[in-house]
Amino acid sequence: MPAFSFSPSLKSRLLAAGIHLTLSLAVAVLAAWLVFALWYPYPYREISGGRELFLIVVTVDVIMGPFLTLSVFNRSKPVGVLRRDLTVIGFLQLAALVYGLWTVAVVRPVHLAFEIDRFRVVHAVDIPKGEMNQAPAELRHLSWTGPTLVSVRAFKNEDEKLETTLAALGGVSLSARPFLWQSYEKAKSQILTAAKPLSDLKNRFPAESGTIDAALKSASVGGNPGRSIGYAPMNSRDKFWTVLLDLHTTEVIAFVPIDSF
Repeated sequence: MPAFSFSPSLKSRLLAAGIHLTLSLAVAVLAAWLVFALWYPYPYREISGGRELFLIVVTVDVIMGPFLTLSVFNRSKPVGVLRRDLTVIGFLQLAALVYGLWTVAVVRPVHLAFEIDRFRVVHAVDIPKGEMNQAPAELRHLSWTGPTLVSVRAFKNEDEKLETTLAALGGVSLSARPFLWQSYEKAKSQILTAAKPLSDLKNRFPAESGTIDAALKSASVGGNPGRSIGYAPMNSRDKFWTVLLDLHTTEVIAFVPIDSF
């Protein structure tokens, strides 16, 4: 029985598709660095949906380009026609990648806000259009390097309280309203009042003690028994986690996947 072998035409198509796949994977690695190192640092890749959305975008993009190259590559074509076909494929792939990254960018987390008695992740898409100019001047820039800490101020009057409460019932959280933003430091006393001792969290969730200790160790505070650690609940869309913080400085230390509401 003769050994199976690829035709020269198929070999050249497979080689071209393989080269295209290698280049596509290299671009995907760079895109992954952009998304996960800058836009969605831990834990936001877990709680803000960035990982799932990015994987869908990149998987489609990486598969589409090489597959199209495999379909159209043919050395018997005139050089100009082949170059045109590959250019069109590259353009389509680049357009798909740019659109995908833009989609990931517009839903990126921009603030971790302390809101009354909890932390809430604010995403760029959560902020009502046209309201950014109502934010304090120092908070009108939305971060491209991971969420920044802010807090929600107290209501100025009953009318403001009623309007924002009704909007919250409609799905627009207090933390997503720029005119309510203030610096994180201004809410220090409120944060310390809302935060509870770490021992309380471990008593409520004894099975999660190892997870809590590992989070503190990874934050390089596990071996500091003199540091007073507390916690407060955090939510991001449909995810509920817990923030661990210093009870003296209100510094956010670590995050654990525990619903402590």
